[in-house]
Amino acid sequence: MNFITILGMSAAVCTTASFLPQALKTIRTRNTAGVSLYMYALFAFGTLLWFVYGILSKNIPIVAANGITLVFSLIILVYKIRYK
Repeated sequence: MNFITILGMSAAVCTTASFLPQALKTIRTRNTAGVSLYMYALFAFGTLLWFVYGILSKNIPIVAANGITLVFSLIILVYKIRYK
């Protein structure tokens, strides 16, 4: 792996890991009072676009980071809609 790929993967791990605590807390408590529906909907859509961009550009760090982050953000979004 070259330096740029390592840099991208490091950024991917950091940004993706930042969503894990919120996703776990939301799943455990089912409390989404402090979560903005519109923010998470827009964020999930943006993450989906980044994911597709990563696939089309064959950029592994972008695909990995945004694929996992999309799953976490969709979990939070589904809980927000389901447990209003």
